[in-house]
Amino acid sequence: MSKFKRNLITTALPYANGPVHIGHLAGVYVPADIYVRYLRKKGEDVAFIGGSDEHGVPITIKAQKEGVTPQDIVDRYHKIIKDSFEELGISFDIYSRTSSKTHHELSSAFFKKLYDEGKFIEKTSMQFYDEKAGQFLADRYIVGKCPHCGNERAYGDQCEACGTSLNATDLIDPVSAITGNKPELKETKHWYLPLDQYEGWLKEWILEEHKEWKPNVYGQCKSWLDNGLQPRAVTRDLDWGVPVPIEGAEGKVLYVWFDAPIGYISATKDLTPEWEKYWKDPETRMIHFIGKDNIVFHCIIFPAMLKADGSYILPDNVPANEFLNLEGDKISTSRNWAVWLHEYLVEFPGKQDVLRYVLTANAPETKDNDFTWKDFQTRNNSELVAIYGNFINRTLVLTQKYFANRVPERGELTDYDKEVLAEIPQIVERVEKSLETFHFRDALKEAMNLARLGNKYLADTEPWKVIKTDEGRVKTILNICLQISANLSTLMEPFMPFSSQKLREFMNIDVIDWAKMGDDVIPAGHELGEAGLLFEKIEDATIQAQIDKLLATKKANEMASVKAAPAKENIQYEDFMKMDIRVGKIIAAEKVAKTKKLMKLTVDTGIDERTIVSGIAEHYTPEEVIGRQVSVLVNLEPKPLKGIVSQGMILMAENADGTLSFVSPDKEVKPGSEVR
Repeated sequence: MSKFKRNLITTALPYANGPVHIGHLAGVYVPADIYVRYLRKKGEDVAFIGGSDEHGVPITIKAQKEGVTPQDIVDRYHKIIKDSFEELGISFDIYSRTSSKTHHELSSAFFKKLYDEGKFIEKTSMQFYDEKAGQFLADRYIVGKCPHCGNERAYGDQCEACGTSLNATDLIDPVSAITGNKPELKETKHWYLPLDQYEGWLKEWILEEHKEWKPNVYGQCKSWLDNGLQPRAVTRDLDWGVPVPIEGAEGKVLYVWFDAPIGYISATKDLTPEWEKYWKDPETRMIHFIGKDNIVFHCIIFPAMLKADGSYILPDNVPANEFLNLEGDKISTSRNWAVWLHEYLVEFPGKQDVLRYVLTANAPETKDNDFTWKDFQTRNNSELVAIYGNFINRTLVLTQKYFANRVPERGELTDYDKEVLAEIPQIVERVEKSLETFHFRDALKEAMNLARLGNKYLADTEPWKVIKTDEGRVKTILNICLQISANLSTLMEPFMPFSSQKLREFMNIDVIDWAKMGDDVIPAGHELGEAGLLFEKIEDATIQAQIDKLLATKKANEMASVKAAPAKENIQYEDFMKMDIRVGKIIAAEKVAKTKKLMKLTVDTGIDERTIVSGIAEHYTPEEVIGRQVSVLVNLEPKPLKGIVSQGMILMAENADGTLSFVSPDKEVKPGSEVR
């Protein structure tokens, strides 16, 4: 990093059509924040850029579903996302938005410069058009069957079930997501960035000059380049986005994947009047943190845009992560199968660092990984509480008990003491090496090794026993433990900033610079603060509540996907008229002995009071049904059930999951009223 004067760190812009979830955090935002915090601790010049992507079809679809404007949607979710990031400690220098005036102006200027210089090609093509809606359909407005996996709800740009990139014309039986109608192909004009003209340069720049990129990033880029690049549209037929700033482009906006990465530039411009030194000075190192679904845009399309302009630097690295799954299933916003950050922050107050720790320890750096609530609990209780927190608490409590809460002087060192102290800079060095190569999982493991080292040292030396015979030795032991504790407050800060601040308060110390970590960072005689628990155990009931929440979501998804049974064969009107259905009122009820399902009901039918045996006992209690008005088939042949003659049938609606509901009038009617 020494060859660069400054660092520009960007994170993928989340769509402002919903909140962020743990998949976003593990893939992009937590690793980016760890890296930025590390650079700052090292004294580096850093601009950490984030923001909401507020254009694109997902936002307009959300607005249509809710009957509001796209601006209403982005205003709502931009605030939720921004506030959630802040509470989790994602330390952006600016969190901007692509609906800003600065962004619209800069995106328009960027497009116009390339247009004026002849960098685009103009093409007329056939695209899907919804006659009923009166508009061309962007990729996400078209759904159909995936030709690869058979998913019935694949989009016109990608199948979320198998992850395959698609063209809308690849879909089997495509329909409009707006009206459900079958779209027709119609001629439209757009402007394209001729990526094929940059293919040779991209091959040299990526495949030859950036072999150090992560294998998943390098491999995906190589696959795209080996297959040959095609011109890519940079405009769309939409009314929400940055208008195309040229004549003859009315009703068209910049394609969201053209304007979104320019959002990094416009955000930096809003951050500082010296924004150009971060974007145009070759002594700036630019790094994009993204998920694997954004690799092509940040490694091929955006660099080609910057190259076409000619005045911007290019990314030095793009450390993309794979996907995080949830309880064995792919995270899906449309199915609500996610752990949403804003909900987590409410349900687990003060436990931001626990989530940061678990997501880093289980980061999908080389392959898709799985988040489970049981693993979350285990890592908190067995690692943060039992190792890190336990070491800190015992060290501080023993110092308070034996030495009036002051750092004792260090005496003569044993070989074991020297070995432990010598390990501190080695651990720091290994953490640094892992962070600088974007191996955050390994870096956290090494940082935790310092806590493990302290925990083992404390257990091996047993100062609570030695104090009875050798107080001087205990002074040395606790001095070393306190040095380790103070180092942990800095070493752990990029990963867990809130607990590091709490630890400094426990120890009554200021921030220790990264370069000053070592075996003597807190002086003898220093008075410590009041000790407390760094982490708390998470109980089974808390975890079960989260599992139950997901199970309820799964059940709701299953219910939503169930299709109604097909209609039975037609009957004659006269057949229907043979049924005598009346409104009755239940006046008494009791469960039928030695049965699970049956309930004996006394029903006032308006004609008489009769006994009806109904299979509702698993769904209602007798107390719940007394006084209810119900629909009764009164001319059904009587039938003995468990020794009781049932004189009719209560009509029930059966849900897809087997639950039953009464078919009742929506207001009180007289018993005996006919149902027609």
